[in-house]
Amino acid sequence: MKAVEELSPQVGTAAACRCLSVPRATLYRRRRPKPAALAIPPRPKPPRALSDPERQEVLDVLRSELFADQAPAEVYAALLDQGRYLCSIRTMYRVLETQQEVRERRNQLRHPAYAKPQLVATAPNQVWSWDITKLLGPAKWTYFYLYLILDIFSRDHPADGARWAGCWPTAKASTSPSA
Repeated sequence: MKAVEELSPQVGTAAACRCLSVPRATLYRRRRPKPAALAIPPRPKPPRALSDPERQEVLDVLRSELFADQAPAEVYAALLDQGRYLCSIRTMYRVLETQQEVRERRNQLRHPAYAKPQLVATAPNQVWSWDITKLLGPAKWTYFYLYLILDIFSRDHPADGARWAGCWPTAKASTSPSA
């Protein structure tokens, strides 16, 4: 940017930017001073908001023994049946929320801590693992499936274990079992 600023009085801004492969928009954006961050004024309290004594009256009614186990919608309906109007249902929830008295009422399932199982082999032939891999074949839509079974202690597959254990005849011991 410094080179463009030095070159632009002599050849012009467009030519300097073109020669140095700098977009003109970037140059102009960096020349413009950043505006000061605007302070957002606090929101004024609405004129129809509940006063502190009214909020306390709502809390007292919601906490009363008569309405302690009821939802705000039920309390609202019961109060209207009695001919009393304190506030809307949503305002009741807001008042309860400021006091942190609103939560999920359904039973929440607490999952026990689950220990990840570990397979430990201290000798061969105790724990085996397996895998199947799909391999592309020579022609389109043909596949080979590679099945692998491993002893996790020795990292051998069963044919290796059989060959080394002397299960195969000595003539075939140097070749694979399928040969």
